[in-house]
Amino acid sequence: MDIIDWLPLIAFSLTALVQLFFYLRYFRLLAFHKPKTETVTRQQAVSVVICARDEADEIEANMPGVLAQAYKSSHEIVVVNDNSRDDTKYLLDGLYKAFKQLHLVELKQEAMHIPGKKFPLSIGIKSAKHEVLLLTDADCIPASENWIEKMQSAFTDGIEIVLGYGGYKKRGGLLNFLVRFESFHTALQYLSMALGGMPYMGVGRNLAYKKGLFYQQKGFASHHHLPGGDDDLFINASAHKKNTAVVIDKDAFTYSTPPTKWKNWYLQKKRHNSTGRYYKPKHKLVLAAYMVTQVLFYPFFIWSVFSFYWQWTLGILFLKLLVQSVILYKAMKKLGETDLFPFFILWDIWMFFYYTLFLSSLWKKPRKTWS
Repeated sequence: MDIIDWLPLIAFSLTALVQLFFYLRYFRLLAFHKPKTETVTRQQAVSVVICARDEADEIEANMPGVLAQAYKSSHEIVVVNDNSRDDTKYLLDGLYKAFKQLHLVELKQEAMHIPGKKFPLSIGIKSAKHEVLLLTDADCIPASENWIEKMQSAFTDGIEIVLGYGGYKKRGGLLNFLVRFESFHTALQYLSMALGGMPYMGVGRNLAYKKGLFYQQKGFASHHHLPGGDDDLFINASAHKKNTAVVIDKDAFTYSTPPTKWKNWYLQKKRHNSTGRYYKPKHKLVLAAYMVTQVLFYPFFIWSVFSFYWQWTLGILFLKLLVQSVILYKAMKKLGETDLFPFFILWDIWMFFYYTLFLSSLWKKPRKTWS
């Protein structure tokens, strides 16, 4: 047999090797993460910043969880009402009378040539009184009353950015499972790589950084023309291994209202994925290696399993799935998503379709929408 007969097995082996590299080099760090025990708990003044636009129902459902935080040190909740036309203003006014820590900012004009929520978020940050900024969305609710405490405690000496987990609320139906798995899969990547010394993004549903860093980076000036990127592009530009910390604690998670329509989910993910082209070259290279091998793994498996060396192919598949199953289960347990685990092979196959579906978003211009 000549080299051509070996090509299917070689191609499949290389994709499996790259996938195993990511699982053993990065993803295991989240799966087996053990937080450091702090002998002294710091309590710093914190400004929670939230932007809202026509989200009266979400504010009514989620804001009490933000306002009821058991944080004894100085803190405020800054809510920017961005030109809402529903009952958002009236709900916030009512909450303002009952909670002294609530600080309202009313925007009545649209920002020209600044799509998305970067302008209202910038106004909220500038209005914040404290150096530590904790960001979330109006459709998010903290997992516990200790959310602020847990997130701010990671700001030790030299730390300017803290990454948290923002999941989605559990609902029935296939779409909810896919949304939650995709959210977990994204977190698996950015939290693990941050733990591995290569932070490259965060999610605005649960993210904290210093106000001084925001000004040092000139806010969102470098990507103000894009509707997205107020979270991941900002972190991509400013994070490095010495100034970034990760909080893996179920009390510190937030949970968002998931999309209930396939079209809404598709448009949301298309916009989110479109910012990846603006990442630093090294991050794009690493993420591309993971994405490409994820797409090629199962096509190469089918190609290889029908070759002369199908026994080797099945052995490599078994090894990859074994390593993957252990790490995914541990990581899902860390993030409170273990009900997804029984279907992990289906989710893994689904990522082939997911990456293929959103491949065009890497070069097409994103829509200029707020959310």
